[in-house]
Amino acid sequence: MNSMLAGWQRGKRYVAALAALSLASGCASVDRDAHADALAGPAGLHREVLTAGDFRLTVFSRITRPDKPVRIYIEGDGLAWVSRSEPSLDPTPVAATGLALAAADSSAKAADNVAYLARPCQFTPMRDNPRCAVAYWTGKRFATEVIESMNAAVDQLVARTPGQPVELVGYSGGGAIAVLIAARRHDVAALRTVAGNLDTEYINRLHHVSPMPASRNPIDVARRIAGIAQIHFSSAQDTIVPPEVARRFAAAEGGSCVTTVTVRGVAHDGHWAQHWRELLAQVPVCRDR
Repeated sequence: MNSMLAGWQRGKRYVAALAALSLASGCASVDRDAHADALAGPAGLHREVLTAGDFRLTVFSRITRPDKPVRIYIEGDGLAWVSRSEPSLDPTPVAATGLALAAADSSAKAADNVAYLARPCQFTPMRDNPRCAVAYWTGKRFATEVIESMNAAVDQLVARTPGQPVELVGYSGGGAIAVLIAARRHDVAALRTVAGNLDTEYINRLHHVSPMPASRNPIDVARRIAGIAQIHFSSAQDTIVPPEVARRFAAAEGGSCVTTVTVRGVAHDGHWAQHWRELLAQVPVCRDR
């Protein structure tokens, strides 16, 4: 019982600094599904639910050319907390930045195949997700079973473009997921992260919050993805995941395939989608190829 209590207290303390971010995104009474549909509809992104590993995951996709690569966007941590000490009962994001990026991409017709992957327990009714529990949007948000589920969903999306490479884009905590998925796969041609939490232990120390022993840390697999062309975008105004995080990840990875780009004027939960077409035009490359 004492260990369970201690674990709960650690979970409550975890990302207390990030609770303000969840609150800044708006109140939980906003119709988050309607907001997502309003983003996705005009971009031709269609909603569905995939059964993948331990979870049922909500997807929005626009796949029109099976003979072309698919670019998959992964959402951030969403509304993980409703106050600095109280976890949310539903992590569905109020302002789905990852979905907004996918919609900006699809609206621009820059890619024939665009898909968006929500995190476990986001947008999908809890009654349809018996595995969902607070731990999966707090201390276990990057747990092995989460990565396995997300990767299984990527498998299903990639199967719609047989033999084609995949590009991954992750926002915030979705950046961590994207890295951890890329380390498992052999078909990832490009990786982009936006304000990505690429070193969870460093972020926890930075904000004086407890570690997450049940979660994977993406920087630990940095060397395993050194051969993937990648760009990590950060903002100089981001006080949640500052640019130093991307620089630490790039240094840990080494090699010639990783680039970090620092932009100005965007908060962590700011309007990244407004800049996305310009940022997306920066193509990840390996400089020695």
